[in-house]
Amino acid sequence: MKSYKNLFPIFGFLSGVVFCLLIFVSFANKESSLGKFFDLPQQIMAVNLDKEFNFAGEAVPINEDTRERLDRELSVNAYWQSTTLLNLKMSNKHFPIVEKILLKNGIPEDFKFLAIAESGLRNVTSSANAKGFWQFMKPAASEMGLEMSEEVDERLHLEKSTEAACKYLKQLHNRFGSWTNVAGAYNVGPTSFAKTLIDQKETSYYNININEETSRYLFRIVAIKEIVKNPNDFGYYLEDHHKYKPQSNLKEVLVKNSIPNLADFAHQYGMTYRMFKYYNPWLISTKLTVPEGKEYIFKVVS
Repeated sequence: MKSYKNLFPIFGFLSGVVFCLLIFVSFANKESSLGKFFDLPQQIMAVNLDKEFNFAGEAVPINEDTRERLDRELSVNAYWQSTTLLNLKMSNKHFPIVEKILLKNGIPEDFKFLAIAESGLRNVTSSANAKGFWQFMKPAASEMGLEMSEEVDERLHLEKSTEAACKYLKQLHNRFGSWTNVAGAYNVGPTSFAKTLIDQKETSYYNININEETSRYLFRIVAIKEIVKNPNDFGYYLEDHHKYKPQSNLKEVLVKNSIPNLADFAHQYGMTYRMFKYYNPWLISTKLTVPEGKEYIFKVVS
């Protein structure tokens, strides 16, 4: 009988090779399936900057610096899909009110886009405790005549806060001379903005070296304006039923007497407490004390 002992090493080597091949094929197949799984059907394209841009009728000067800043904000907001989509929906609801108040006060309509940049057209509260659509801090809000107490915060009142914003914007324009400068001062604060202009011997927002947030701010507003005015150009398509509707089913109720329980008041008008607060977010307590000679207007379902 022949001896096969000398063949054992060869068999062992060949078995090892086959095992390694099987491992490699298995890994390759897994890599191939992963590649197909993450093969996302999308196109990421650069934003076209080949046009003239302006804010409140004032041209955006284009140079190497401003072009890059504008490109950044257009790209960020164009591809910030969820936020941009919600901004489009909210603008359909709130812009009719904001536009009317801006027009009445002689403020350029483009400032409605500043409200999007500030709050996304929501009554949000910042880390610095600025509140509302226009993100008023308490000192500025008080100076503009907005009421703030334990029961009322008119920074959260769309119409009254927009009137206050118009008054503030007019003051800034009287001081800084251009609407572009007004936007910069609105973001960083007028004292800081004025000091920056003086220290750097400049007269225009576009020419000052300032903190990154303010440096980006005006360009963010311009980017939001372009996208909201031309949503299809940026790949956003909304049917009318997707947009949030203006509040047309409401009536106003004049209140001259204190209300010890706002829930009871809401129920008297067939509303839940939640919906009453939804329509009147500036009422921040469960009750309302009305001083003699004072009156308030509530929104209720008609």
